[in-house]
Amino acid sequence: MTARFRCLGAIVVALGASGAVARVARADSPRMTLFAGGDDDDHDGALDRDSKTPAQAHDIEWMSTTGTPFQVRSIKGDGVRVIAGQRAMTAASFASGLRAKRIGLQGLLPGKASVDLGSRFVDLDVCGVFASDSDGDRVDLATSHASISRTLPSPVAEEADEGPDRDALSWTFVCPRGALPPKVRISSSRPSGEPLDGIEAADVASIPCPSNTSAALECGGTGPIRASPDLVDRAYSATADRSLRAEVGGRIVLSVLGKKAASIRVGGPRKTAVGPIDRYRARLRFHVVRESARKPSRNEVDDAKEMSRDEARTASMLWGQCGIHFGADTDVSVDVVDPPGPYLVALGCDLGLPASGGTVALQVDGKPVRVTANPDDAPIVVARAVANAIESLGFVATLSPNARIAEAALRTADVLVHRKNGQFAELTPAPDAPLSADPTLGVCLGEVNLDDGLAHFDDLDAVAGTLEERTLIKAYQDDDPATIEVFVVPSFSKSGRIGESFIDSDGSSIQNAIIVDRAGIRAGARSYALAHEIGHVLLDLPGHPDDFGVDRPWYLMDADAADPTIFGPRRLSVAECERAVRQSGPGSAIQLLSAWPLYGAKPGTPK
Repeated sequence: MTARFRCLGAIVVALGASGAVARVARADSPRMTLFAGGDDDDHDGALDRDSKTPAQAHDIEWMSTTGTPFQVRSIKGDGVRVIAGQRAMTAASFASGLRAKRIGLQGLLPGKASVDLGSRFVDLDVCGVFASDSDGDRVDLATSHASISRTLPSPVAEEADEGPDRDALSWTFVCPRGALPPKVRISSSRPSGEPLDGIEAADVASIPCPSNTSAALECGGTGPIRASPDLVDRAYSATADRSLRAEVGGRIVLSVLGKKAASIRVGGPRKTAVGPIDRYRARLRFHVVRESARKPSRNEVDDAKEMSRDEARTASMLWGQCGIHFGADTDVSVDVVDPPGPYLVALGCDLGLPASGGTVALQVDGKPVRVTANPDDAPIVVARAVANAIESLGFVATLSPNARIAEAALRTADVLVHRKNGQFAELTPAPDAPLSADPTLGVCLGEVNLDDGLAHFDDLDAVAGTLEERTLIKAYQDDDPATIEVFVVPSFSKSGRIGESFIDSDGSSIQNAIIVDRAGIRAGARSYALAHEIGHVLLDLPGHPDDFGVDRPWYLMDADAADPTIFGPRRLSVAECERAVRQSGPGSAIQLLSAWPLYGAKPGTPK
């Protein structure tokens, strides 16, 4: 920031990054207020006032002169540090003779202080600021974090028989008498530093001070301030004046008259059975499927990226209740793809009956493939023979067994075919023979036709998916099991379904994949379809908490909730956060969540 200056006699006073003027006191000038550096702006895990390099620390009020250098003659009070060049002094370590044209004043402890600069005498009020949780325990601004509220706001929380909001933070100011601010601005920012939300003027009411506080000080507090997961929660009338949206990895900042008073990072729940959760990162890869094959326009690609990244941001806000984020917009991969043609052959189709003995016949880019199945061969055995025959013609054949569905005899298997250059190869029936001349072994060509919507699974074939779903996902999924694949289709067929997911089930060749349709995305806050389906994947859980328990439609993982109000599906319990870390975090079979520390890393950047 370019410094702006205002002259006070021979002294030029710089406006720092906080926008607050560091005023040099005279007989007719007001006192200067400093806020003790009790937070951690440089992300090193230590309070700024404890920095080993005070001259590089934050929360310093700098004063400059164009005339005679300042000469530090005295420092009174334990609550201030004077910085000149690389030297830093307090009242206890004062040594006369320090001269400099630029002097910094840093608050250390609440109380009155003064500094004699030779030509000027500066009177100071130093205020301390700290945060407390619902139990009254202090939350360390350097090593802990704020967390996003997961309960319904009061008073509706009491009507829903929910406990108190254990995530909201109350802020306390400790100042010399007469220096307590009546209002405070509370703002939030995204991990990139981009402003997100703010409460312009939260009241600071007089409250009793902690028992060990000096009688020369007084205290004021804001009451509980909610960090909200979305706009609907933020705008609820009963709590709108003490709520603001917050994002994991970002910050909540308190300021008084433009001067920063304190800040804290935003992370996951502070108290869980798996310990404090600060931040985890998951990766999403979007495939936006066109209704029919054609060359995408520039506008279509741009629109798909905007839609997908907006959905990822929404999912990050909601899953921020568990400290889970999906990265910056540029980290979210998006491609626009055609519905796959006949590039996959399924052996066993759905029922997975063994062979009785017969011939499988098809063509790959017009080249004939014939394989004889022996009696009692399982579908996967015949699929391996078909894959070998296709590869002998110079193609790349990828064999993937499917989980056995409820009504099937055996597991089925699919073979996806590419040319050597990576393009799909086209499969067609042989002109002179059926796909399968075997009386029991079914053989089907997979192709996606979205004219009537995507055929979706039901309870019987959910573990494997329909042939159309398998064809779509296997055509475009990557080889990284730690990526959550998201397919956006125009619609599903024959139902009001708007989303479904494939979790890490035994024997499945499709894992950690999600399909949502555009209606689900358009539904937005009514159902949060993508965030809900991500929940099935991260929790590794096919069911819903209300399948066999109490219906709580305000929870994100409710089975049938669709409500755009405060009672709609958006909340996650601490138990669900714990399960997500256990099932998908470090040490899990397929790690979808990687640690993304809030401390010791450049803001917004994975470590």
